[in-house]
Amino acid sequence: MAETSSQPLSVITGGAGFLGSHLTDRLLAEGHRVTAIDSLITGNVANIEHLAGNKNYKFICHDVTDFIYIPGKVDYVWHFASPASPIDYLRIPIPTLKVGSLGTHNALGLAKDKGAAFILASTSECYGDPLIHPQTEDYWGNVNPIGPRGVYDEAKRFAEAITMAYHRYHGMNTHIVRIFNTYGPRMRLDDGRVVPAFIGQALTGQPLTIFGDGSQTRSFCYVSDLIDGIFRLMMSDFHEPVNIGNPREMTIRQFAEEILRITSANCQIEHKPLPVDDPKVRQPDITRAKTILGWEPKVDFDKGIRETIEFFRGRV
Repeated sequence: MAETSSQPLSVITGGAGFLGSHLTDRLLAEGHRVTAIDSLITGNVANIEHLAGNKNYKFICHDVTDFIYIPGKVDYVWHFASPASPIDYLRIPIPTLKVGSLGTHNALGLAKDKGAAFILASTSECYGDPLIHPQTEDYWGNVNPIGPRGVYDEAKRFAEAITMAYHRYHGMNTHIVRIFNTYGPRMRLDDGRVVPAFIGQALTGQPLTIFGDGSQTRSFCYVSDLIDGIFRLMMSDFHEPVNIGNPREMTIRQFAEEILRITSANCQIEHKPLPVDDPKVRQPDITRAKTILGWEPKVDFDKGIRETIEFFRGRV
């Protein structure tokens, strides 16, 4: 029992999600015990089924917008609970706002009560449709607070504000990661984001759907690189937001062409109208992550996307 209690305990909200499950694997590999909390509104038990029977892992089905109770000592709280794709947060706008506000408040309250370090999984969407490029952490953003995407953008911006308030007022050890487009195994095929959408369409012989003319850009980071950056940030003594993402920028059309090349799919490309407030550009400035964390992405796009495609092959 003494050996078990000497292991740090990490609590992960959104622990059955794409990122939460990969974070769980990393923390278990680092020798942590992990308690994952997820309401399964957008999370998936399939992401954590490989952990069944692991003595260092516990799963709790719970909505973090309700009070969070964890007995005993907690060392780290990783707040990852939130819908994270447009198809989800447009479908459940009010739960999205609640998890960013009430959920973050509850997760911070848990960390405060336990004297635990806290990290908020924030987003590059805090920059909105940016007027500067690439995006640096000191840019305040260009967000439409009452647009359809505002439920996600403003929930995360509020979450950042309350996290900094807890840091300044209560002296808590808090961290904020602004996550840029991330891809890899365990993404949901139907989550509406461009990576699973294009891969699913290519593998099933459907036209690849491009919104707008395809000139808008994204920067894609492989999930293991992202998790490494987040882990380093939690273990650091830095408290302001840090961009974690891959600055390798490509247009949506270029990305579609890459998917067609790698899958050898003979599919057409079809265009649909651009969604409201869709960002035209998205590229992280990772100077802060390089300087403070000694972090930069390592996984080559071709390697990462091939692994992601192989994951989806058995699921379409």
